[in-house]
Amino acid sequence: MPKYLLLKHYRGGPQSYRPVPPMDQWAPEDVDAHMAFLKHVSELLEENGEYVDAQALTPVRTWVRYGGPDAAPVTTDGPLPETSDLVAGWYMIDVESHERAVEIAAYVSSEPGPGGAPLYEWIDIREVMSEALPDD
Repeated sequence: MPKYLLLKHYRGGPQSYRPVPPMDQWAPEDVDAHMAFLKHVSELLEENGEYVDAQALTPVRTWVRYGGPDAAPVTTDGPLPETSDLVAGWYMIDVESHERAVEIAAYVSSEPGPGGAPLYEWIDIREVMSEALPDD
């Protein structure tokens, strides 16, 4: 079965469905409801045998590149990416088809935001390359 990575971005996607403030500006009960929904999605995926992993990420990042055989790795916190380039978290799923990955992503997109209204955020679906390559 193919594996897919469902990427959630900080306010990313082709266009916003509706403006939503950053999560650090939400009421605590809205954050709790949002996180409970995401946990519920993980539980549903586990029950269906489709769950591989899920993680939430902070917006803080460090860029690293190889410094050479006699040098330490080079690190920096910039250049700063656009907000839409920051990955907020992901689900790794193992499903029967791309269509099923789209179905799950659409459900995740309905997660609650401020006031309980669905976010309808864009979810970036990426097939795991080793699963997409033909066997030799």
